[in-house]
Amino acid sequence: MNGMAEEETGAGPATGAAAPTDRHPAYEDLARRWTETITAARTPDAALADGQAHDPRPYAENLLRRWAEPRRRYHTTDHLVAVLDRIDVLEAYAADPAAVRLAAWFHDAVYLPDRSTNEERSARLAERALPELGVEETRTAEVARLVRLTVTHDPHADDANGAVLCDADLAILAAPPDAYAAYTAAVREEYAFVPPDAFRTGRAAVLRQLLALPRLFRTPHGQREWETRAHENLRRELGTLAP
Repeated sequence: MNGMAEEETGAGPATGAAAPTDRHPAYEDLARRWTETITAARTPDAALADGQAHDPRPYAENLLRRWAEPRRRYHTTDHLVAVLDRIDVLEAYAADPAAVRLAAWFHDAVYLPDRSTNEERSARLAERALPELGVEETRTAEVARLVRLTVTHDPHADDANGAVLCDADLAILAAPPDAYAAYTAAVREEYAFVPPDAFRTGRAAVLRQLLALPRLFRTPHGQREWETRAHENLRRELGTLAP
């Protein structure tokens, strides 16, 4: 499992690990979902050099430790669950649902709030880990591309996989008011090291970037169910950030 052992943060696979009693309630279900996705994504005859089948479970445990790192407040296991659940809703729009689900697992696997390279480092993690699991080169490249796409959340019009991943990731923007307020509070906690004025300026820039997109959501479901409420939430929050 060399590709998952370490990722530029100096953190080995056990760093930030939750004790067994502190595991997320969905831990075992997530591990099952990961294994099912790897089974769907891998080359049928994939095997290690010694002839033993790849075991997806240690990779799931490594990823789930990453998602449970104590510094996280919004980009947590709950966020992973939410994105995977939304992909289930949007699956029919994807050209390669397995690649989209794998991209969801990796898209915030490396997350340090004070870094701007999280998506790139997460993509590189996928590029190292997935071949070890028997996922062929073309699909691995697609997963990495999708992870990098979450920098902008602006897929091309013909990018079906990108539309599903980005819609699933951004669906929180269309949450009811209480849930949206909890989301913004969690984001602020992740950036607690940023002074208030600087945070307001940076957050306002992010909101304006999102509002400037031709559409926030690219799937028919997202446009129908989430677009209007998301714009309302973003504009309301932007109003609270005015000096």
